[in-house]
Amino acid sequence: MKKTSEEALALQQIITRLDGFKPRQRWWRRWVKRSAVALILRELDDHIEVLMIKRADREGDPWSGHMAFPGGRMDRQDVTGLRTAIRETEEETGIFLDKAGHCIGRLSDIVSRPHSGRQPMVVTPYVFRLHTAVSIEANHEVAEAVWVPLRFLMDRGNRETMTWGRGKLQMNLPCYFYEKRRIWGMSLRMLDELLGLI
Repeated sequence: MKKTSEEALALQQIITRLDGFKPRQRWWRRWVKRSAVALILRELDDHIEVLMIKRADREGDPWSGHMAFPGGRMDRQDVTGLRTAIRETEEETGIFLDKAGHCIGRLSDIVSRPHSGRQPMVVTPYVFRLHTAVSIEANHEVAEAVWVPLRFLMDRGNRETMTWGRGKLQMNLPCYFYEKRRIWGMSLRMLDELLGLI
């Protein structure tokens, strides 16, 4: 597949810089709840896309209906966060990352709140590059899966702001609207760090 030189350069920069990148790791993460997600990149015709999912609406889920990356909580049988990201991606999308691609690096840990309790949760993002075409078979946790072009995210003209509120607290936060889907919060922080490598 033929790519423009700009897109090819962007992908090569991501791969090269991830190789030497030192992500922030929370030293105390082994003592708290942990999750891992997969940022999956694919080359299509003349551009690069990243896979995002829209979480299914579920009562009691604080991230219900949000745009996110495939992933989830680490189980006891998961030896590493990488295995969590691979397993959860397979469960949620039907993509076997071990066969269809490979991990090209990881990004910095992000601290979040778990679904229940006050203890923080550490989320670790891993970046994958597909080398074969895949079909998506979403499970009940996923309302839809969308491939978002990196060039859309790299264009600062597409950046918008949104108002987020909880109780009396109101904040203006950055976001993107891609085909009426809002990308913000933790997912946007991960994308910003990834794109910052270009």
